[in-house]
Amino acid sequence: MGRFLLRRTVNYVAMLFVAVSATYLLASVFMDPRSNYLSRNPRPPMDSINASLTAANINDEDPLLLRYWRWLTDIVLHWNWGLSPDQEPVGAAVAARIGASTQLVTLATVLAIVIGVAIGVYTAIRQYKWQDRVLGGFATFFLVIPTAVLALFVVIGAIYLNEALGFRLFYVTGLHSYEGDQFFPWLLDFAQHLILPTIVLTIIGAVSYHLTQRTYLLDTMKADYVRTARAKGLPLHLAIRKHALRTSLIPTAVNVAFSIAAVFTGAVITETIFAINGLGRYFVTTINNNDINGATCIAAFAGVCALVGALLADVVVAWLDPRIRIS
Repeated sequence: MGRFLLRRTVNYVAMLFVAVSATYLLASVFMDPRSNYLSRNPRPPMDSINASLTAANINDEDPLLLRYWRWLTDIVLHWNWGLSPDQEPVGAAVAARIGASTQLVTLATVLAIVIGVAIGVYTAIRQYKWQDRVLGGFATFFLVIPTAVLALFVVIGAIYLNEALGFRLFYVTGLHSYEGDQFFPWLLDFAQHLILPTIVLTIIGAVSYHLTQRTYLLDTMKADYVRTARAKGLPLHLAIRKHALRTSLIPTAVNVAFSIAAVFTGAVITETIFAINGLGRYFVTTINNNDINGATCIAAFAGVCALVGALLADVVVAWLDPRIRIS
């Protein structure tokens, strides 16, 4: 297993290097940081514009391969991801937003996986019964409702509840407001900020895992080896637990592992409505501001998440499927 993971890691790192390099080159070709300065009123002198662009290594008058080499050597030798067009360090900005996104999505992701998979198994076992139809109806409703609408309903409900109680139980913006150094008041304040976006992200993720896990388990329950186990007298719940469930979890585990990057960078709407400065909002900002270095840095982080997810998928699939361990 160790040699297998090492070989896979080397392959993934090579693909990550190619993907991030391609992202930088494409961003350098299609983004125009110079337009940020030319659109200002009054417009800065051209020498000042060129000096600012050169300082950030995004001057389109320099050869592209030369800029790429500077960018690459700065990362390898100094772990310096460059500057934005506004001369702000990209690495520090991304690091701060990684922390915010981690706080936002970690609990919601775990809850979405556990709740979604559990409901998927529950409804698959009770296919076409009233439990399956009711939960399937709720899943369909939340699947088609836009994230922004769902988040706004949650915010409105929280505001109404706060007014009914006469005090602020839930915060609807940000992740923190407590400025002291005591742990329990900080934890309470953090929970009051985190509950609402967690509800939104959990519902969105759980609905997807519910429907996919139900489909996977139903397909597996019709497999020949499960039917054989049932024909030999094995009760349904044991046939599902010992045979069907383990196999049906393999595609779900792969989906979970490869969705790590999307979880961090895809919560743009939720971050916007709850005024959380996470990676999703920052990624949109970098594109709007022609921030080549910032967009590439986030793409690199997403690639690392995909790499870690791929390795986790390999480990989980090998654990769930003995045939892979034997091979």
